[in-house]
Amino acid sequence: MDKVVASAAEAVADVPDGATLAVGGFGLCGIPSVLIEALLAQGARDLEAVSNNCGVDDWGLGRLLAAKRIRRMVSSYVGENKEFARQYLAGELEVELTPQGTLAERMRAGGSGIAAFFTRTGVGTQVAEGGLPWRYDDAGGVVVASPPKEVRTFQTADGPQEFVMEEAITADVALVRAWRGDRHGNLVYRDSARNFNPLAAMCGRVTVAEVEELVEPGELDPNLVHTPGVFVQRVVALTPEQAADKRIEKRTVRPRPDTAGAAAAGAGTSGQEA
Repeated sequence: MDKVVASAAEAVADVPDGATLAVGGFGLCGIPSVLIEALLAQGARDLEAVSNNCGVDDWGLGRLLAAKRIRRMVSSYVGENKEFARQYLAGELEVELTPQGTLAERMRAGGSGIAAFFTRTGVGTQVAEGGLPWRYDDAGGVVVASPPKEVRTFQTADGPQEFVMEEAITADVALVRAWRGDRHGNLVYRDSARNFNPLAAMCGRVTVAEVEELVEPGELDPNLVHTPGVFVQRVVALTPEQAADKRIEKRTVRPRPDTAGAAAAGAGTSGQEA
């Protein structure tokens, strides 16, 4: 039952070339950066990554992408990664862009043993009809396009409605990051880092979790566990330095107000207490 492994390198040592990875996180929030770095050092190639986006140019999945380790992405957002866009448009990378909610449900379905589901999202568009460019050649021509999907009419409260069928996603390996976790693999995510991590953890045949704080079994309130240990096979405890290394994808700042001037102006306008 003790699923803790000694290092991130050991946790990903057996990831083979050509594996499909489900990777948690959204932008740079909640990404398993330590496991990604370990996989980069391990050397696995021709990977297919399923993740909301592909990190940024110098962090997260962007590190694997820059090293030409990823051959295919299934994601909903190109994001702030210029190399992702460049490789896609240059025909070096195959990309299956998927509506964000559909991507989440495809991962959840894979972890729940559901082969496929029907959704209204994408009806009447190329998502359903096919033709979305998955891969370009170096001249900008489309060499691989999305196939048409089954569309079926169901009776709803609003009358007959068309729905498009989406297939579930299962991955050979899932990489996730949790705020707290125990030796049995039970995981708790903090705030918005909960994003895609529970879904990625569900759909991996082998799920590896890096945890910022490792606790003993019984210390986690069962009512607060987001990913039960049954979904997790390996746990890596991060060092305090690794846990604290969290990047900001896009920083937006503004000048501080002139506090001295503001105080003087306030003193001259009213004698009321704030």
